[in-house]
Amino acid sequence: MSKKLLEIKDLYVNAGEKEILKGINLTINKGEIHVIMGPNGSGKTTTANVILNNPVYQKKSGNIIFNEEDITNLKTDEIARKGVFMSFQLPEEIPGVSVTNFLKYAKNKITGEPIKVFQFKEELKHYMEELKMNSKNMERSLNVGFSGGEKKKNEILQMLVLNPKLAILDETDSGLDVDAIKTVSKGIEMFKNENNAILIITHNTKILHSLKADYVHVLVNGKIVKTGTYELAREIEENGYSQYK
Repeated sequence: MSKKLLEIKDLYVNAGEKEILKGINLTINKGEIHVIMGPNGSGKTTTANVILNNPVYQKKSGNIIFNEEDITNLKTDEIARKGVFMSFQLPEEIPGVSVTNFLKYAKNKITGEPIKVFQFKEELKHYMEELKMNSKNMERSLNVGFSGGEKKKNEILQMLVLNPKLAILDETDSGLDVDAIKTVSKGIEMFKNENNAILIITHNTKILHSLKADYVHVLVNGKIVKTGTYELAREIEENGYSQYK
Protein backbone atom coordinates (compact mmCIF):
# COMPACT_ATOMS: atom_id res chain seq x y z
CA MET A 1 0.00 0.00 0.00
CA SER A 2 1.45 3.35 -1.06
CA LYS A 3 2.23 5.94 1.61
CA LYS A 4 1.76 8.70 -0.96
CA LEU A 5 -1.40 10.71 -0.43
CA LEU A 6 -0.90 13.69 -2.76
CA GLU A 7 1.38 14.14 -5.75
CA ILE A 8 1.55 17.34 -7.75
CA LYS A 9 3.53 16.75 -10.95
CA ASP A 10 5.03 19.58 -13.00
CA LEU A 11 1.95 21.77 -12.62
CA TYR A 12 1.59 24.99 -14.63
CA VAL A 13 -1.41 27.20 -13.85
CA ASN A 14 -2.81 30.46 -15.21
CA ALA A 15 -5.32 32.96 -13.90
CA GLY A 16 -6.61 34.53 -17.09
CA GLU A 17 -3.56 35.40 -19.19
CA LYS A 18 -1.20 35.50 -16.21
CA GLU A 19 0.98 32.50 -15.41
CA ILE A 20 0.84 31.89 -11.64
CA LEU A 21 2.39 28.45 -11.06
CA LYS A 22 5.43 27.54 -13.12
CA GLY A 23 6.11 23.85 -12.69
CA ILE A 24 5.16 22.86 -9.14
CA ASN A 25 6.25 19.42 -7.89
CA LEU A 26 5.16 18.26 -4.44
CA THR A 27 4.68 14.88 -2.74
CA ILE A 28 2.84 14.54 0.57
CA ASN A 29 2.81 11.18 2.36
CA LYS A 30 0.28 9.97 4.91
CA GLY A 31 1.15 11.07 8.44
CA GLU A 32 2.99 14.23 7.36
CA ILE A 33 2.55 17.96 7.92
CA HIS A 34 3.83 20.12 5.06
CA VAL A 35 4.06 23.90 5.02
CA ILE A 36 4.21 26.12 1.95
CA MET A 37 5.65 29.53 2.78
CA GLY A 38 6.36 32.49 0.58
CA PRO A 39 5.84 36.22 0.14
CA ASN A 40 2.48 37.65 -0.90
CA GLY A 41 1.63 36.95 -4.53
CA SER A 42 3.98 33.98 -4.84
CA GLY A 43 1.25 31.43 -5.69
CA LYS A 44 0.56 29.84 -2.30
CA THR A 45 -3.23 30.26 -2.28
CA THR A 46 -3.35 29.36 -5.97
CA THR A 47 -1.67 26.03 -5.14
CA ALA A 48 -4.34 25.30 -2.53
CA ASN A 49 -7.16 26.26 -4.88
CA VAL A 50 -6.00 24.23 -7.88
CA ILE A 51 -5.84 21.03 -5.80
CA LEU A 52 -9.61 21.45 -5.41
CA ASN A 53 -9.96 22.57 -9.05
CA ASN A 54 -11.26 26.10 -8.42
CA PRO A 55 -12.52 27.19 -11.89
CA VAL A 56 -10.94 30.64 -11.48
CA TYR A 57 -7.62 28.97 -12.37
CA GLN A 58 -6.72 27.14 -15.57
CA LYS A 59 -4.32 24.20 -15.45
CA LYS A 60 -2.09 24.42 -18.54
CA SER A 61 -0.17 21.19 -17.92
CA GLY A 62 0.74 18.74 -15.17
CA ASN A 63 -1.22 16.37 -12.96
CA ILE A 64 -2.60 16.09 -9.44
CA ILE A 65 -2.77 12.56 -8.02
CA PHE A 66 -4.68 11.96 -4.79
CA ASN A 67 -4.73 8.57 -3.11
CA GLU A 68 -3.40 6.97 -6.33
CA GLU A 69 -6.18 8.54 -8.45
CA ASP A 70 -5.79 11.36 -10.98
CA ILE A 71 -8.06 14.17 -9.75
CA THR A 72 -6.68 16.88 -12.05
CA ASN A 73 -9.96 17.48 -13.85
CA LEU A 74 -12.55 16.31 -11.31
CA LYS A 75 -15.17 18.78 -10.04
CA THR A 76 -14.56 20.46 -6.70
CA ASP A 77 -17.40 18.62 -4.90
CA GLU A 78 -16.11 15.26 -6.20
CA ILE A 79 -12.62 16.03 -4.90
CA ALA A 80 -14.07 17.03 -1.52
CA ARG A 81 -16.03 13.78 -1.28
CA LYS A 82 -12.82 11.84 -1.93
CA GLY A 83 -11.39 13.36 1.26
CA VAL A 84 -9.82 16.75 0.50
CA PHE A 85 -10.75 19.63 2.83
CA MET A 86 -9.74 23.26 2.56
CA SER A 87 -10.12 25.97 5.18
CA PHE A 88 -10.39 29.46 3.79
CA GLN A 89 -8.27 32.52 4.38
CA LEU A 90 -11.47 34.58 4.58
CA PRO A 91 -14.32 32.22 5.62
CA GLU A 92 -17.73 32.99 4.11
CA GLU A 93 -20.70 34.11 6.20
CA ILE A 94 -23.92 32.16 5.49
CA PRO A 95 -26.99 33.81 7.06
CA GLY A 96 -29.84 31.47 7.98
CA VAL A 97 -27.74 28.28 8.08
CA SER A 98 -26.61 27.29 11.57
CA VAL A 99 -23.17 25.85 12.28
CA THR A 100 -24.83 22.57 13.30
CA ASN A 101 -26.98 22.25 10.18
CA PHE A 102 -24.12 23.19 7.87
CA LEU A 103 -21.84 20.54 9.37
CA LYS A 104 -24.62 17.94 9.52
CA TYR A 105 -25.37 18.44 5.81
CA ALA A 106 -21.66 18.37 4.83
CA LYS A 107 -21.00 15.24 6.89
CA ASN A 108 -23.99 13.49 5.32
CA LYS A 109 -22.80 14.37 1.79
CA ILE A 110 -19.35 12.91 2.52
CA THR A 111 -20.37 9.74 4.35
CA GLY A 112 -23.68 9.12 2.60
CA GLU A 113 -25.05 7.94 5.95
CA PRO A 114 -27.88 9.45 8.05
CA ILE A 115 -26.67 11.60 10.94
CA LYS A 116 -27.74 10.71 14.49
CA VAL A 117 -28.56 14.20 15.74
CA PHE A 118 -28.00 13.76 19.52
CA GLN A 119 -24.70 11.94 19.00
CA PHE A 120 -23.63 14.52 16.42
CA LYS A 121 -24.33 17.44 18.77
CA GLU A 122 -22.38 15.76 21.57
CA GLU A 123 -19.41 15.36 19.19
CA LEU A 124 -19.69 19.04 18.24
CA LYS A 125 -19.76 20.12 21.91
CA HIS A 126 -16.67 18.04 22.65
CA TYR A 127 -14.67 19.58 19.81
CA MET A 128 -15.88 23.09 20.66
CA GLU A 129 -14.74 22.67 24.27
CA GLU A 130 -11.30 21.53 23.07
CA LEU A 131 -11.11 24.57 20.76
CA LYS A 132 -12.32 26.93 23.51
CA MET A 133 -15.39 27.88 21.46
CA ASN A 134 -18.71 28.98 22.93
CA SER A 135 -21.09 26.02 22.47
CA LYS A 136 -23.94 28.51 21.84
CA ASN A 137 -22.28 29.17 18.47
CA MET A 138 -23.67 25.81 17.33
CA GLU A 139 -27.05 27.41 16.68
CA ARG A 140 -25.75 30.69 15.24
CA SER A 141 -25.67 31.34 11.50
CA LEU A 142 -22.38 30.13 10.04
CA ASN A 143 -19.68 32.77 10.69
CA VAL A 144 -22.25 35.61 10.87
CA GLY A 145 -21.07 38.08 13.50
CA PHE A 146 -18.12 35.83 14.39
CA SER A 147 -14.78 37.46 15.19
CA GLY A 148 -11.79 36.66 12.99
CA GLY A 149 -10.51 34.19 15.60
CA GLU A 150 -13.92 32.50 15.92
CA LYS A 151 -14.10 32.07 12.14
CA LYS A 152 -10.67 30.43 12.04
CA LYS A 153 -11.55 28.10 14.93
CA ASN A 154 -14.78 27.27 13.13
CA GLU A 155 -12.74 26.11 10.12
CA ILE A 156 -10.73 23.79 12.40
CA LEU A 157 -14.02 22.54 13.89
CA GLN A 158 -15.19 21.67 10.37
CA MET A 159 -11.95 19.79 9.73
CA LEU A 160 -12.35 17.73 12.90
CA VAL A 161 -16.00 16.89 12.21
CA LEU A 162 -15.56 16.06 8.50
CA ASN A 163 -12.30 14.16 9.14
CA PRO A 164 -10.79 14.37 5.63
CA LYS A 165 -7.75 12.46 4.36
CA LEU A 166 -5.99 15.71 3.39
CA ALA A 167 -6.59 19.05 5.15
CA ILE A 168 -5.38 22.19 3.37
CA LEU A 169 -5.25 25.16 5.74
CA ASP A 170 -4.90 28.49 3.95
CA GLU A 171 -3.50 31.27 6.18
CA THR A 172 -5.20 29.67 9.18
CA ASP A 173 -2.91 31.65 11.51
CA SER A 174 -3.39 35.12 10.01
CA GLY A 175 -4.89 37.67 12.36
CA LEU A 176 -4.79 35.36 15.39
CA ASP A 177 -3.24 36.15 18.75
CA VAL A 178 -0.82 33.77 20.45
CA ASP A 179 -3.50 31.97 22.50
CA ALA A 180 -5.74 31.43 19.45
CA ILE A 181 -2.81 30.07 17.45
CA LYS A 182 -2.11 27.57 20.24
CA THR A 183 -5.76 26.49 20.19
CA VAL A 184 -5.75 26.08 16.39
CA SER A 185 -2.49 24.11 16.65
CA LYS A 186 -4.12 21.87 19.26
CA GLY A 187 -6.99 21.19 16.85
CA ILE A 188 -4.51 20.25 14.12
CA GLU A 189 -2.73 17.88 16.50
CA MET A 190 -6.07 16.29 17.43
CA PHE A 191 -6.79 15.71 13.75
CA LYS A 192 -3.40 14.40 12.65
CA ASN A 193 -2.81 10.65 12.44
CA GLU A 194 -0.76 8.19 10.39
CA ASN A 195 -3.45 7.89 7.70
CA ASN A 196 -4.05 11.56 6.92
CA ALA A 197 -1.95 14.60 6.07
CA ILE A 198 -1.97 18.38 6.41
CA LEU A 199 -0.82 21.13 4.05
CA ILE A 200 -0.50 24.54 5.70
CA ILE A 201 -0.26 27.67 3.57
CA THR A 202 1.27 30.66 5.36
CA HIS A 203 3.56 33.65 4.87
CA ASN A 204 4.89 33.71 8.42
CA THR A 205 6.12 31.22 10.99
CA LYS A 206 3.80 31.92 13.95
CA ILE A 207 1.88 28.66 13.79
CA LEU A 208 5.12 26.67 13.51
CA HIS A 209 6.14 27.75 17.01
CA SER A 210 3.52 25.39 18.46
CA LEU A 211 3.24 22.83 15.66
CA LYS A 212 5.94 20.54 14.34
CA ALA A 213 6.06 20.41 10.55
CA ASP A 214 7.83 17.61 8.68
CA TYR A 215 8.65 19.68 5.60
CA VAL A 216 8.76 23.38 4.78
CA HIS A 217 8.65 24.49 1.13
CA VAL A 218 9.53 28.01 0.00
CA LEU A 219 7.38 29.14 -2.93
CA VAL A 220 8.56 32.23 -4.79
CA ASN A 221 7.27 33.52 -8.12
CA GLY A 222 5.32 30.34 -8.85
CA LYS A 223 8.11 27.88 -8.11
CA ILE A 224 9.22 25.87 -5.07
CA VAL A 225 12.76 27.17 -4.71
CA LYS A 226 13.77 25.33 -1.53
CA THR A 227 12.53 22.50 0.70
CA GLY A 228 13.73 21.80 4.21
CA THR A 229 12.72 21.12 7.79
CA TYR A 230 11.53 23.49 10.51
CA GLU A 231 15.03 24.98 10.49
CA LEU A 232 14.24 26.51 7.09
CA ALA A 233 11.23 28.29 8.60
CA ARG A 234 13.44 29.70 11.37
CA GLU A 235 15.91 30.92 8.78
CA ILE A 236 13.11 32.74 6.92
CA GLU A 237 11.86 34.22 10.20
CA GLU A 238 15.30 35.76 10.70
CA ASN A 239 16.21 36.72 7.14
CA GLY A 240 12.96 36.96 5.15
CA TYR A 241 12.56 35.88 1.51
CA SER A 242 14.94 38.34 -0.16
CA GLN A 243 17.61 35.70 -0.84
CA TYR A 244 15.12 33.64 -2.87
CA LYS A 245 13.80 36.43 -5.09
